[in-house]
Amino acid sequence: MNSRVIILKNEYNVKFTKSIYTYKVFRGKVRTLVFLFEGSQTMKDYNDKAIHELDLTAVKIRKHVIEMLFRAESGHPGGSLSAVDALVALYFNHMNYNPKKPYDPERDRFILSKGHAAPAFYAVLAESGFFDVKELKKIREINCMLQGHPASLYTPGVEASTGSLGHGLSFANGVALAGRLDKKDYNVYVMMGDGETDEGQIWEAAAVAAHYRLDNITAMLDRNFLQIDGNTEDVIRLESVKDRWSSFGWYVIEINGHNMGDILRALREADAHEKQPSMIILNTIKGKGVSFMENNVDFHGVPPNEMEYKLAMEELNLTQKKLEAAVFE
Repeated sequence: MNSRVIILKNEYNVKFTKSIYTYKVFRGKVRTLVFLFEGSQTMKDYNDKAIHELDLTAVKIRKHVIEMLFRAESGHPGGSLSAVDALVALYFNHMNYNPKKPYDPERDRFILSKGHAAPAFYAVLAESGFFDVKELKKIREINCMLQGHPASLYTPGVEASTGSLGHGLSFANGVALAGRLDKKDYNVYVMMGDGETDEGQIWEAAAVAAHYRLDNITAMLDRNFLQIDGNTEDVIRLESVKDRWSSFGWYVIEINGHNMGDILRALREADAHEKQPSMIILNTIKGKGVSFMENNVDFHGVPPNEMEYKLAMEELNLTQKKLEAAVFE
């Protein structure tokens, strides 16, 4: 792993010949990222080939999600599939962590506030090395390490027990404030669902983060326009999500939530921004990657039956083959 300096919007690499540290430099601000222990993950550069590898990883994660939910006969495919690309970008390119040291005090933190997307989160954690991929087959079994919603006491890599919607951002505020008090340089990332923002506690937490200028928080909103009762605009109209978060004092970036390049650029832009928390609005498709699940609210919390499982895996296998056929110099 190369040590390097990354400068946003004027980006180039400087490779240190003797240093055992990695630095990120954002607008003149230097952030030390601790020693590069074996197995640790730090922010990587990206190009077309790197994005292609991330897209392949996203297909693998989606296959895990379908397999897990079919085996469990329970769970939430729609919101898991829409969240995959952002999770893959975070864990396989952007975040600083070491799966062999899940409680490293210098690590970046991720909180899945929309806890029903746990299958996607578990698959990413397993493929990142936090636990054996074989454990994915046991999801939702009694006494297994992978509960239906994230449980921090059971699962390595899970920072917060979530699933009761609306709590993740408040938790993230506490973690970010603790980092400031402890003079730590870690970042806190939190993913919420758009339907979840019907919860009043989200907006209390949004106000608090802006008040304390928590620029070490980056929130991501999975804006797929569907929640359990239907279209978000029919349940409780969210209007202009970007304007709403901006009015609460947040720095807002809106992107295609399935475009790896857009996601990586947004994450770096958010990390660079100072004196405000950042919100990345991920415009996504519920059920992304499986055609008959896409934009289909019926698959919010209903797992695939045997026929649907076979069709979904066929489609994902075909997507994987097409990606694998791509050639890069």
